[in-house]
Amino acid sequence: MGRWIKRVLIFFGILFSLGMLGTFLARFPIGDRIAVVKVEGVITDPQAVVSKMEKARLDPSVKALVLRVESPGGSVGASQEIYREVERFRQSGKPVVVSMGNVAASGGYYISAPANVIYANPGTITGSIGVIIQHTDVQQLLEKLGIKTTAIKTGKFKDTLSPFRELTPEERQYLQNLVEDAYSQFIEAILRYRKGKVQEDILRQIADGRILTGKQAKELGLVDELGDLQDAIQKAKELARVPQARVFYMEDKKGFLKRMLEGKVPSLQQVWSPLMIYYMME
Repeated sequence: MGRWIKRVLIFFGILFSLGMLGTFLARFPIGDRIAVVKVEGVITDPQAVVSKMEKARLDPSVKALVLRVESPGGSVGASQEIYREVERFRQSGKPVVVSMGNVAASGGYYISAPANVIYANPGTITGSIGVIIQHTDVQQLLEKLGIKTTAIKTGKFKDTLSPFRELTPEERQYLQNLVEDAYSQFIEAILRYRKGKVQEDILRQIADGRILTGKQAKELGLVDELGDLQDAIQKAKELARVPQARVFYMEDKKGFLKRMLEGKVPSLQQVWSPLMIYYMME
């Protein structure tokens, strides 16, 4: 047996013994694949998520997308960008299945709405449908410290939400109009894909900022099924009609040190046995 053949065999032997062979092979665009894209944390910069979804959409080997949502929400614009990419993925003819984790609320629900099927755990925290703008006024505190501020502006609304003064009645109405417009967009975005699953009057009743469990959300029609990530992956395979498809987690690349600190690098004990096999093959 040639030296290089033995090295190739031991390489795959190590991967197999560590349970990583399937993950390794899934990275190659060969055969049918299901892409899993994670949305984690506050949604403020959507570009990384959108880029991964676009890459999966354009990849002919990817037959469906599972969007794993673990987010309490975020900015309206950023949520709308991910929402739009979910739409594009679905419009391409490839199904999209959402898997809600611990929290998928507000913007986390917004981006989930266009999916073909939405899964949530019974205890998932979701809902929180609404829009909020907050203002902090520190004027009195600054006065006690003998600090005064002056704003030179080009228009009466230019320093709206400045923490150095109170909001005027006109500004309050102006901001309320902004919030109401964004809220209407939120409701319309949900109904665009879930009109036959949740009644509009019920949606408007519960879209008052309240949070819901996954179980409650299913009863109201906000989610389709109760289940975990594996259930969502299985549903994606069914919708795409590729029962044997491999699962590909589209995660950010991490350096060796970071993976080691996270405990994702095999220990010496794990690799010892395959190395002994290599030694014996020599």
